[in-house]
Amino acid sequence: MNVEALARWYADEARDLPWRATSDPWAILLSEVLLQQTQVARGIEYWRRLLERFPTVASMAEADLDEVMHLWQGAGYYARGRRLHALAVEVCDPEGPWNGALPTPSTSEDVVADYQRLPGIGPYTAAAVASIAHEVPAAVVDGNVRRVVARQTATLQPTTADVTSLAQVWMDDAHGRNVTPSAWNQAVMELGATVCTPRAPRCSDCPVQQGCLAHDHADGPTAFPTPAKRRVITERLVALVDVDAQGRPHLIQRPSDARFGGLWGPRYLDASDAAAVDACGRRTKAGDVVHLLSHRRLEVEVWVGQTKHGVDPASKAISTLDERVLDVAKRG
Repeated sequence: MNVEALARWYADEARDLPWRATSDPWAILLSEVLLQQTQVARGIEYWRRLLERFPTVASMAEADLDEVMHLWQGAGYYARGRRLHALAVEVCDPEGPWNGALPTPSTSEDVVADYQRLPGIGPYTAAAVASIAHEVPAAVVDGNVRRVVARQTATLQPTTADVTSLAQVWMDDAHGRNVTPSAWNQAVMELGATVCTPRAPRCSDCPVQQGCLAHDHADGPTAFPTPAKRRVITERLVALVDVDAQGRPHLIQRPSDARFGGLWGPRYLDASDAAAVDACGRRTKAGDVVHLLSHRRLEVEVWVGQTKHGVDPASKAISTLDERVLDVAKRG
């Protein structure tokens, strides 16, 4: 890997992303959690929205989970919002070990390890925050980094250990050449996100093309790494939407360990359950919704009944699936 070439390219070509203009660990942590499962354009919107309301870890800790989830609404993968709130509460626990602040080199012997002790924080996020906020020379490993490693070495199925090892070698080399850990980690991820992309890599624009073994490989760079096979499971569900005289639905808050935990929505039953068959017999079918998750295809029948007391859905945090279900119920 030509460290100087990649560092120069990043300095010249890096996208202007708002979290790159701060070294605040809370702001950076929020960006990393959002970007795990949210596209950058949408991530910017949610990052600004959440940071405006929760500028500090303490401000989120003081808020109700329901408010956090309401602001998270639409970003998807809602467990992230629940875990981030739990993290804030734990950090700000007066009887806990964190003294109301995220780990820093001045308060921790091993910042990366301490971040991983917090709810919902894995090796990637811990290394990202430690390196970007505190210039700790810890290499990050995400899908972009894995792809760059696989192509630079022409490895079809690099293990996590192998990717981590080589990424750290690159980091140490860069750090020894006065490239900051923050700049280096973001440079490798930026390369994977914008140039060394999965399906249409722009090899002619790559600053480290010369050392890339996949570039001249007979199978071409897109053969590396071998695409993971994804098994999609189909679930058939029944959504029971009971509305009051004003057309407002009855909503329940789901337990934190359930799908869309912490969010509000109508009751769902497995379409094959006898209870679902009985419930539908007392309601009118309004339509169907097909909703795709990462490894799930949800086929939902929407049945409408009556209730005495409903609520305004706009006042509650609900998922995109529930928004679609309630829209079908309203139109049906």
